[in-house]
Amino acid sequence: MQKEASLETVVALGNVERAAKNLKGVIYKTPLMKNLWLSQTYDAEIYLKREDLQVVRSYKIRGAYNKISSLSSEEREREIVCSSAGNHAQGVAYACQLLGIKGYIFMPAATPAQKVNKVRLFGKDMVEVVLTGATYDDTFQAAKEFCDGRGSNFIPPFDDLSIIEGQATVGLEIFKDADFSIDYLLMPIGGGGLASGLSSVFKQVSPQTKLIGVQPLGAPSMYNSIREKKRQPLETIDSFVDGAAVKCPGEITFEICRELLDDVLLVPEGQICEDILKMYNEEGVVLEPAGTLTISALKTLAEEIKGKNVVCVISGSNNDITRMEDIKERAMQHQGLKHYFMVTFNQKPGALRTFVNRVLHPEDDIIHFQYIKKNNKEKGPVFIGVEVKRPHDVENIKLRMLEEGFAYEYLNGKQDFLNLFV
Repeated sequence: MQKEASLETVVALGNVERAAKNLKGVIYKTPLMKNLWLSQTYDAEIYLKREDLQVVRSYKIRGAYNKISSLSSEEREREIVCSSAGNHAQGVAYACQLLGIKGYIFMPAATPAQKVNKVRLFGKDMVEVVLTGATYDDTFQAAKEFCDGRGSNFIPPFDDLSIIEGQATVGLEIFKDADFSIDYLLMPIGGGGLASGLSSVFKQVSPQTKLIGVQPLGAPSMYNSIREKKRQPLETIDSFVDGAAVKCPGEITFEICRELLDDVLLVPEGQICEDILKMYNEEGVVLEPAGTLTISALKTLAEEIKGKNVVCVISGSNNDITRMEDIKERAMQHQGLKHYFMVTFNQKPGALRTFVNRVLHPEDDIIHFQYIKKNNKEKGPVFIGVEVKRPHDVENIKLRMLEEGFAYEYLNGKQDFLNLFV
């Protein structure tokens, strides 16, 4: 059953139309494209809104430019400050360069180099990048303190009506370009700016469309908040899907998403990695983790969307090629093809030979082995990684380890620990 929209939580269409005019000549009108491979896979009509083809390779330029260009002449005399994991930073940097306003861009210290370099490229000599903080929220606090101390203009990434109205132009384009009735609209959620804008537009122009937000399993801030009916910051967060890893949704965006979204889905990071690789291999499309969220959600909705018209917003393609090994690793773990153990070995000759010959199958492949023999110990821990041909093969490995007297701890799913070795 579709939710009814209340006037207090809907962005006015007139303001979105005004934002669209404001953005004319600044952004690309990105295509709405039917994807034959996904359509065949899910027995549905799957269309992709290709914001990965946007001028800064994400939709974030829409909100950033709309906000900054609306500043008064007095405000434009002061500096711009923002905090971002990457895509909002690029949008703000590009807007600063176009409008000739000095900007300071705060980004988490671990932001991929590709995104940092792009910010400098788009901002040219008008922006300065400041790398600080372990998470987006740490970076946000540092940026706010810097901004307040200098009396600068802070440009929030999502929790601002001008930002939301700029992002909402994505929805306006989708509706105008679609010559069919849209049954499902899937949108990524980090802080909720895009989802707020899209859901506001569609509740007014296409109220029959089912609106689905998507978050990564390791950063379910909007998902948790909506279910608890109040904004709740996450205690811990997996920042792998950096473009959507936000500890707490915005005040405005939470109210709009809670009121207008029909559902919020969570997708595992491993599934996201699997779909990044599939989109590259099958379609030649390079997506960042946050840009893949809606495609990954199709698996959850597979039965529900059969025969339906589905639009997925592809929100960005700012991926660093150096992350591909990590992406492949997570994808293979998710598929059940790579497994890691801490195995207790007897420190006597022949223990490894027994493990290889009697625990592993000839098709199994040891991909990681770390062991230091200590002469004063009878037993010692060994970190072992094994690649199997079929997901269920790991259960036979576990069984044979117990039969041969090898105690073990299974490590898949313990990503922080695995990061020390893999």
